[in-house]
Amino acid sequence: MAKKLTLNPDRLFSPDEKIRNIARILYQSVKDLPIISPHGHTDPAWFADNKPFENATDLLIKPDHYVFRMLYSQGIALEDLGIPTQNDTPVETDGRKIWNIFAKNYHLFRGTPSRMWLDTVFVEVFDIDVVLCAETADHYYDTINAALATDAFKPRALFDRFNIELLSTTESPLSDLSHHQKIAASDWNGRVISAYRPDPVVDPEFEGFQNAVKYFGELTGEDSSNYKGYLQAHRVRREFFKSHGVTSTDHGHPTAQTADLCFKDAEALYSKVINGNSSLEDAEMFRAQMLTEMASMSIEDGLVMQIHPGSFRNHNQDIFATFGRDKGADIPLQTHYVEPLKPLLDKFGNSADLTLILFTLDETSYSRELAPLAGHYPCLKLGPPWWFHDSPEGMRRFRNQAMETAGLYNTVGFNDDTRAFLSIPARHDVARRMDCNWLAELVCDHRLEMEEANDMAVELAYSLAKKAYKL
Repeated sequence: MAKKLTLNPDRLFSPDEKIRNIARILYQSVKDLPIISPHGHTDPAWFADNKPFENATDLLIKPDHYVFRMLYSQGIALEDLGIPTQNDTPVETDGRKIWNIFAKNYHLFRGTPSRMWLDTVFVEVFDIDVVLCAETADHYYDTINAALATDAFKPRALFDRFNIELLSTTESPLSDLSHHQKIAASDWNGRVISAYRPDPVVDPEFEGFQNAVKYFGELTGEDSSNYKGYLQAHRVRREFFKSHGVTSTDHGHPTAQTADLCFKDAEALYSKVINGNSSLEDAEMFRAQMLTEMASMSIEDGLVMQIHPGSFRNHNQDIFATFGRDKGADIPLQTHYVEPLKPLLDKFGNSADLTLILFTLDETSYSRELAPLAGHYPCLKLGPPWWFHDSPEGMRRFRNQAMETAGLYNTVGFNDDTRAFLSIPARHDVARRMDCNWLAELVCDHRLEMEEANDMAVELAYSLAKKAYKL
């Protein structure tokens, strides 16, 4: 007999009765607030075309590297999960067969955030009341597919049902933003914007960099063969993105290193990287210089700047060669901020016209570097726990290590940073529960009054993100 699937209303709240009771009260005040999702990677085509999702596998497994990386770590080939290849290697196309592999191995997710998110989706979105396993796999697949065939489960309807006030995707500067234009031209009032992610034309180690920069110049009508024209091309594309509602940029650099070269030296460095004559040190210096240039442009045009450093991206070379980027092999690196950011901060750190949001995968930097920096420089804010740390324990560690020094108002609330659309409400619910429990502890320690805690719960769930991202 299938095991019942239920969601405990007190999940993630403290076993201490006094803390739990206060957390419940705080949670009631924020659980139904609109969702601000200011940074993510969902496909804008979903909302532009508003076509039904194909099936449970295409919606819940293939776009979600949290899911397939776990299965891959247990020896299940990505080809068997239907993950598309770049070299025409055959992959499984039977969605039901893939779903059955997933269901048979669902026990692998016990105790992980993915299990919590997925169970929340199964219960609250699809009204399923039995645990996913080999015996219930077909029931799940048929139930989900039947729902997806209805108008109520089209992307725009789900967006509205989830009470999403704003969702941001992320696009290359080479994107024409056609999907966003189609959304804006429709009669739907859902707000879906992009973010300017210039990595393909900023990182000399990005595959196809030289060709991308050449096209960058053609796209903007600027001469990208020289540094001055290249910088102007960025300004042109940033203005194009901004004209489509974009309020932020995003930079996925390996480190937080910045530089402030004189124009002559920067021009000489650019000549090296654009002609393919650069060393690894040159590539790092160019990325460092471009972070400072991007900060300068943010002061000019008002776009909020995000830095996501410290990830060794696409660590598994075989997977990268076969399947491409973003297949669950981004691994955290030790990351420093105090010295690497100093060139940028010496130039712009005291500016009230710059908002620079810092993320990390290196939790050891929270109390040592990030919180003291954000607690001093007017331009700096701390982003929420990201990637592996978008989890109950990751959130708890962040609050405990960073908040005393940085203060709540030098953070930016929560963002889900996901490709898995249906998990967005579940992820925000986890963050709201964890924050309410943390605030309840402060009330019980007599460090906060209840009224203050209630205000802070609303800030964390909604207001901080809206303000930080200029939404």
